[in-house]
Amino acid sequence: MTETMKDSGQEWIGAIPESWDTNRICYCLNEINVKNSPVKTEQILSLVKDKGVMLYEEKGDVGNKAKEDITGYKVAFPNTLIVNSMNILIGSVGISKYKGCVSPVYYVFREKDNSDLRFVNYIFNTREFQKELRKYANGILEIRLRVSATDIFNRKIPLPPKEEQIKIADFLDEKCAEIDELSEDIQKQIDILNDYKKSVITRAVTKGLDPNAEMKDSGIKWIGDIPKNWTSKKVKYYLFRDEKRNPGEMPILSVYREYGVIPKNSRDDNHNATSEDTSKYKYVRPGYLVINKMKAWQGSMGVSDYEGVVSPAYFIYRLKSKDILPEYIHHLLRSCYKDEFRRISGGIREGQWDLPAIGFENTPICIPSIDEQKSILNFIDSIVPQIEESVSVKAEQILRLLEYKKSIIYEYVTGKKRVKGAL
Repeated sequence: MTETMKDSGQEWIGAIPESWDTNRICYCLNEINVKNSPVKTEQILSLVKDKGVMLYEEKGDVGNKAKEDITGYKVAFPNTLIVNSMNILIGSVGISKYKGCVSPVYYVFREKDNSDLRFVNYIFNTREFQKELRKYANGILEIRLRVSATDIFNRKIPLPPKEEQIKIADFLDEKCAEIDELSEDIQKQIDILNDYKKSVITRAVTKGLDPNAEMKDSGIKWIGDIPKNWTSKKVKYYLFRDEKRNPGEMPILSVYREYGVIPKNSRDDNHNATSEDTSKYKYVRPGYLVINKMKAWQGSMGVSDYEGVVSPAYFIYRLKSKDILPEYIHHLLRSCYKDEFRRISGGIREGQWDLPAIGFENTPICIPSIDEQKSILNFIDSIVPQIEESVSVKAEQILRLLEYKKSIIYEYVTGKKRVKGAL
């Protein structure tokens, strides 16, 4: 038996089953606003898009850094819904399993008796509801739009009887877990491919292509043996620092640890918003080495293919020797030197360790002849695109799974599809 559908009165919801209602979120949730002063918990929680609430130390290098003074934070409790008021439009919402403290820009909600928190959380995670909230967001910058708790509370959502909410949430928990497991398996395959790509590049730029070449000690512990005819010198013999400023009307470039130097507007995140005044930005031309000195230990560096300008916090280097090709040093530094850059970097704030220019310039590197560099680069160019194509195919599979996951969530929380036995 199929239940008759009716108009919900909400464009983003569409039709809902005849037995369902719609109601404002304030009918389903209460806000909890407990300050962490005096300190009630030192465990910091964070929200990560599409992953939900996690311990801050487990989230990795994503998003903003936690403040040292946590007395201004809010206390979150197990089985509460945590919402980032400034990133809710992209899915920064989730149910907490922990007691901890969260940024003051977060909201902490608890379910009322008539609602199942998991069901409400699934609604918050639909793109359709996020687009609805977008109408009520305020802020100057697109990446910093904020939705108030009042505007969230005033939005109407589909609301079946609580027993059916629980059945829907149970079904979606199981279905989403299956999809997530598939995605995680594919991601592991991607990680293996990326590790293989790194190993191919690392071996080529440190050992060459001839497996029978006579070897010698490089004198560099993280490099080990190198072919006997290779040369070991400090970076400063091959590169010099360039401090030329923005000549005007130049495109903004950024450095990404996975891809090197890319146009700023090609990034799909809000990382390091550009200053309105770019007059002090540094000038970059194709072939220049660009290093984010605070993220060099993560591989945020590369030789640019573009002309433009970058943050004044970056180092810019130009070749001063004809004995090295820019593409070669690009692969060499990005594949082999991250641990060394972390060792020689300094700073108080975790994850923001500055690479000193003198330390970098005194770092030894091993270089073959120009002809051998060209052969190594040709080898890398013949192998790496095949690996990256395989990675791209698998990444597309993950995206399709995510799209499928989002579509079934929307269909079930709006009653377009029903859980067996719910009618």
